[in-house]
Amino acid sequence: MHKAINAPGAPAAVGPYSHAVRTGNLVFTSGQLGFDKDRGELAEGIEAQTRQSFENLISVLQAAGSGLDRVVKVMVFLNSMDDFAAMNGVYASYLSEPYPARSCVEVAKLPLGGLVEIEMVALVD
Repeated sequence: MHKAINAPGAPAAVGPYSHAVRTGNLVFTSGQLGFDKDRGELAEGIEAQTRQSFENLISVLQAAGSGLDRVVKVMVFLNSMDDFAAMNGVYASYLSEPYPARSCVEVAKLPLGGLVEIEMVALVD
């Protein structure tokens, strides 16, 4: 059995999907762009988009009963690997040791022209 999670603090989904799905003691988030719900647009630049993606993910994780300290796996999608160092600097400011497992790949294109999209798997009680 699984339960769909929709977080009021995160931007609305841009397609037919939930912000996250909780099954057992795990929550799987959908990817979050650096979209600022209050401004109605993407944040400006890779660092700002990475920060906003994390803030959106915090809202999703909280709605699911979890948090960044419970994350076990992160997947990062970059529009350009040239942005890896800038993304990684912001990433390191949100997560601490023991760091979750992570994958990072370059993709041809992200929704809405985003520069980064991040998804997570986290533990829940």
